Amino acid sequence: MGLSRRRFTKEFKLSAVQWLEMGASLAEVARALEVNPNVLHRWRREFRQGPGNAFPGLGKRRWEEGQVAQLERKIGQQALEIDFLKGCLQRIEEQRKLQALNGSPVSTHRSKPKRTEMKA
Repeated sequence: MGLSRRRFTKEFKLSAVQWLEMGASLAEVARALEVNPNVLHRWRREFRQGPGNAFPGLGKRRWEEGQVAQLERKIGQQALEIDFLKGCLQRIEEQRKLQALNGSPVSTHRSKPKRTEMKA
């Protein structure tokens, strides 16, 4: 059976970073909180990059941002496809109107009449 991943609250992370900012060593805080020093280093870096935006939740924000970007790309692609298809439809309608004005047949493909031969 695999180990479950530990989740830390925003308050826990902030208190760990504050402890580091007050001058405690990384190893000391890691031992006291039973957290990997690399995790503490990442938390401190995230806090320094944007204290107000640090630790938004249970790690879901990064995934959500990626998901939003992916959906925006998909919407953009679909908008391009819709514009292309609208242009095609417009050209077809224009051709039909011209053919109706000229009196030419709507279809450009003429089918050959079937020969009915009876073998005796």
